Amino acid sequence: MLRRRGPSQFQFWVIALLLGSAAGYAAVLFRKGISALEGVVYQTGDVARLHSQAEHLPWFWVLMVPVAGGLIVGLVLHRFTDDGRVRTVADVIEGAALSEGRVERRAGLASALASLVTLGTGGSSGREGPVVHLAAVISGWVSDRLNADGITGRDLLGCAVAAAVSASFNAPIAGALFALEVVLRHFAIHAFAPIVIASVAGTVISRLHFGDVTEFALPVSSVLSFYVELPAFLILGLVCGLVATLMMLAIFVAEDVAGHVQMRLRIPRWLRPAAAGLMLGALAIWFPHIIGVGYETTSAALTGRLVWHEAIVFAVLKVLAVAITLGGRMGGGVFSPSLMVGALTGLTFGLLATAVLPDYSGAATLYALAGMGAVAAAVLGAPISTTLIVFELTGDWQTGLAVMVSVSTSVALSARLVRRSFFLTQLMRRGIRLAAGPQDYLLGMFRVSRLMRDPDHARAADPDQCWSLIEQGIYVDASATLETAMPVFERAGVPFVPVVTLSGGDAPPDLAGALFHVDALKAYNGALAAVSKEEHG
Repeated sequence: MLRRRGPSQFQFWVIALLLGSAAGYAAVLFRKGISALEGVVYQTGDVARLHSQAEHLPWFWVLMVPVAGGLIVGLVLHRFTDDGRVRTVADVIEGAALSEGRVERRAGLASALASLVTLGTGGSSGREGPVVHLAAVISGWVSDRLNADGITGRDLLGCAVAAAVSASFNAPIAGALFALEVVLRHFAIHAFAPIVIASVAGTVISRLHFGDVTEFALPVSSVLSFYVELPAFLILGLVCGLVATLMMLAIFVAEDVAGHVQMRLRIPRWLRPAAAGLMLGALAIWFPHIIGVGYETTSAALTGRLVWHEAIVFAVLKVLAVAITLGGRMGGGVFSPSLMVGALTGLTFGLLATAVLPDYSGAATLYALAGMGAVAAAVLGAPISTTLIVFELTGDWQTGLAVMVSVSTSVALSARLVRRSFFLTQLMRRGIRLAAGPQDYLLGMFRVSRLMRDPDHARAADPDQCWSLIEQGIYVDASATLETAMPVFERAGVPFVPVVTLSGGDAPPDLAGALFHVDALKAYNGALAAVSKEEHG
């Protein structure tokens, strides 16, 4: 009955609860798997003090662990993906927009395993990206079992993502808003209730295993002295926006350089992560702070246990390490690294600001907290959910003004320098334009061959007129999309455009039919109306 008629509202809420529990357990197992692997390879029982333990290990061990991890990652991705690339949050956003809430299942599971190995063997990235994609794999399987349509599939995807984020960070409010703000990219009422149910389920699963504790323990809550520091937090936001942009650009440059070197030297793609691991291991010999997620260094920044030059050095090295990890296709996410870089940036700014104006300044750690949220929000393009994640990670709700001010200016600046976020810029680099909204990317979803009228159609175009237009160079290929065809209509000013199949070489094109402007507009307007109905339903 569910497959034939779709779930009722109550049934959907029950499914959301079960899906949230499953995604929550996936996040918990992923986190425990990372901790177990780190404990074995770095010989520590407290992974929260990973880099402190790594300082006492032999240098060759610190060097070779990331290499071994990179080699395993390369072999896994080579065997189970068609392009050797780890699937992340960007692919989940693409699945929500273009694939009715589905993502690649085989490549997704391989990516989760690869990211687990990467994070467990010293890769300098985060765990949120792999967890989000793993949750999307689970929701896609459920959607297929229910034969879910696009709206239902996307809602199920939102439920799974919310539960995964909530379970990973013990942040139920932020988890729900992350799914709406980043993945679904709308706040429709029909999606809100099931996503909240799933988010709460994921949080409960997490707290059953890890307890109701915040990720970071702050010393004492700081408050703004008469709110005179707010202009300083505006400036901090601008600084963090630039830092976040530089971090994103560093990753993209590393990807391009690594791809160019791999092609020029003809390095097998399965060796690329191992080469990145070698670079990370060499860096970790001198600076073990770059190893893993980096929560120990982030906590040190938030509690003021670093001096300003240490914070600057660690921030620069973390950006370099993240670029090496992701450019080398080792796997992992960008959220946790952006938290670390943001906390270090904020602490550096705070130490300088409080030294210049000590009579009008509070604690430097307050700037670290605001900087953590500002950089992360700019990288994710998610000011609302990131602000809430910062609050829920720290348990400090009294400094909301400082964080909100810094986050707003940081996001406003970085959104002008990149395609709104790291994930949307990633998609843009692949030719998938989601940043501008559905009015832009929907054109790419319609194939000309699906909308054209073939020569046997009752209202087919006149063949002589078609050949006349072809001779003038006015035609589109049958494999093209409306993204290619609509500019032809605007340029030529004709009611229809011939559709041809190209044989290659000097062979003349074959006439397959004609695409009428009215048919293209009807399909496009129908898709826009469906998107609007979903987003406002």
